[in-house]
Amino acid sequence: MTSSGNRHWPSAILLALALIQLLATFVSLVQTNRGLVRILDFVREPSIYLSALFVILALLLAKRHRWLIVGLAVLSAAINLYRIWPYSMLAESELPLPDDVDGMSCMRVLSFNVLQPNDKYDAVAAMIDREDPDVLLLMETNQAWVDALRPQLARYPFQLIEPLENTYGMTFATRMRVERANMVANTSSNTPTLYATLNTGDGARFELIGLHPRPPLPGESTETRDANIARAGSKTPEELDNVLAIGDFNDVPWSRTTQNFVAEGGYLDPRVGRGSFATFPARYALLGWPLDQLFVKNGVKVESFRLLDDDTGSDHLALRADVCAGPEFDTTPTTTPDAAPIMDRE
Repeated sequence: MTSSGNRHWPSAILLALALIQLLATFVSLVQTNRGLVRILDFVREPSIYLSALFVILALLLAKRHRWLIVGLAVLSAAINLYRIWPYSMLAESELPLPDDVDGMSCMRVLSFNVLQPNDKYDAVAAMIDREDPDVLLLMETNQAWVDALRPQLARYPFQLIEPLENTYGMTFATRMRVERANMVANTSSNTPTLYATLNTGDGARFELIGLHPRPPLPGESTETRDANIARAGSKTPEELDNVLAIGDFNDVPWSRTTQNFVAEGGYLDPRVGRGSFATFPARYALLGWPLDQLFVKNGVKVESFRLLDDDTGSDHLALRADVCAGPEFDTTPTTTPDAAPIMDRE
């Protein structure tokens, strides 16, 4: 009896784990604003890998309920794959890469969450020196980070820096001609969002949005957060046709929040049809999820798009893209977003 029980314990454990995974997958489909449920969106891709592991272990170890375990794992994987399907390499892409950028003005963009407690300043500085971006957006930059990167930032004619000690500091620097730029707190208090209108000098103008909202958290509602993120992309200060949105969204591209952002703003995603390009956690990105995003609309095109695997000490991978902008003819300013400057919020 004891010997038989010992032979069957792998089956019992695998069955319990497969049931828990499938239950979590079904819960993730519930339309709710509860943070605990929304977090399940993040792990859809790793969950597929876990399902594959359960199948292999069931075939190798399970003496009982083998095909039930396989069935549960396959069902969970199928649901998750369906939800992230546009971000698989089997789906149809939204943007050609490289795109036809003849006659357009191109620039290199680097977006990176440095991780505020990280002290590998030299490694991040070396990455910036090597990539030499025309548009630089850094997140989680407190005063220590700003001071450490002074030599790199000094090379940019325009800088807009909001150092904060709450892990939501933001640093923006560019060689582009800046017509206007400000940071506002429109996703939540003390969480800056960047809006900038950039001009390449040869007739190409576009608006840049830099986002780093707070993540969904267990025990909290995401209703206000979700609405504010969607609003952040739907209405830019000058409402130009050409827009580039970048940053650590603290969200995955297939989530309801980011999909609303994309739908309301009319954005396209270079990830679609090419893979998820997971950026977090940096050390295990192959098993992670994509928190850092890049979206474009209308006259902004992507020539190249990739992640940098430098050992910078951050928990995120940096996102680098070569982006091009075409002429923008609607130059009539309209209203600004309904949000207060970051320094005006408590």
